[in-house]
Amino acid sequence: MTLKFRASFILFLLVLFSLLLSLAKGSLSFSLYQLLFHQNTEINAIFFKLRLARTVNAFVSGGLLALAGSLMQLLLKNPLADPYVLGISGSAAFLTLLAMLSGLSGYLLTGSAWLGSLFTVGFILLLARKHQWQTHTLLLVGIALACAFSAGISLLLLLSPERSLHTMLFWLTGDLSGTQFSLFSSLVLLIGIGICIILAPGFDLMGRGEYQAKALGLAYKPYMLILFLLSSLFTATAVTQAGCIGFVGLIVPHFARYFMGYYHRYNLPFSLLLGGSLVTLADTLARTLIAPEQLPVGIIMVLLGVPVFIWLLQHDMHSSH
Repeated sequence: MTLKFRASFILFLLVLFSLLLSLAKGSLSFSLYQLLFHQNTEINAIFFKLRLARTVNAFVSGGLLALAGSLMQLLLKNPLADPYVLGISGSAAFLTLLAMLSGLSGYLLTGSAWLGSLFTVGFILLLARKHQWQTHTLLLVGIALACAFSAGISLLLLLSPERSLHTMLFWLTGDLSGTQFSLFSSLVLLIGIGICIILAPGFDLMGRGEYQAKALGLAYKPYMLILFLLSSLFTATAVTQAGCIGFVGLIVPHFARYFMGYYHRYNLPFSLLLGGSLVTLADTLARTLIAPEQLPVGIIMVLLGVPVFIWLLQHDMHSSH
């Protein structure tokens, strides 16, 4: 039994476990047996109107962030690239909050988030080409942009009406409470992963570097543009739906490459499923730890992500010696 097969089997069990646990647990816990064979009006209402949509949205948001992280790490040739670390989530959140304060809603919020993420990715991409993709330069620029947008978000919060302040703060730290099923987000994820699988051989060539990819006949610039647009769209869609959730796009691609290798036809679907499962589990914890009160899912994800990220750094350091 190969490593890929074992990892895929365990991931399948994790996906199944995370979805079933999320559907069953909450302020009111119930079993699927009760749902199927006991026609309880209260349980049916909670399941179909609240919990099913929240579970799907949590999984979709995690999958989008994991895919965005994988594509950004490929685009910037940097294993530490991530929507949160590079300020891309912050820019999307800043413009989304600005749109909220302006009275916009629906797809206009997603469009605002996409513009914010496009701006940041484009700015980093320009600097990356100018500085020959130097890792430390990109990270410093990303940290600077993250700080700038954080300051902008703080300013917006100070200027916001008091009645909407709590909701905005909760959303900024990652919030799926009261979420409605989003067909748009699900379609973005499904169509996006389909495009990624089709273009996976080209992504594999991009991983070899610009000169080798061009020598092997790859149209490098169009592929860069596709990565640029897809990573921005995935980040913007996730941020609009769930707020700022960190560490998913940073740590999940590392596990995907470790278990699935560098072939993107395998590691991108693996990233999607693992990212979706992690955010779904984090959201279940957020709903149940101090029930009936709820915690922001972003806080739970940070508490889970920090030790895992430190472990990854330790592993990489030991493996490099």
